[in-house]
Amino acid sequence: MNTEHYINHPNFGLLYRVCFVEEHHELFTTLYAQRLFFLVSTTTSGMKFEPMGRSEARLLLENRLRMLRRTGQTQEYEQLQIVLQRTFQ
Repeated sequence: MNTEHYINHPNFGLLYRVCFVEEHHELFTTLYAQRLFFLVSTTTSGMKFEPMGRSEARLLLENRLRMLRRTGQTQEYEQLQIVLQRTFQ
């Protein structure tokens, strides 16, 4: 089952989750344009939005793909491969 996750950014409105990066870190993009990317960190004190460029976001996603391939998580790898193609190509 593929679930979609959204959060509201104080300035840029609704953000769509591209992928889970690591514990307490997720990659989000603006919902409609998918041009602005944010690394969102969740802590006990709240959420931290770290803006990043398109190339940085792609590199982060590719690193996640490498980790999934190394650990043998093929189903998540295949789903993330589709996200990579849809988002960056």
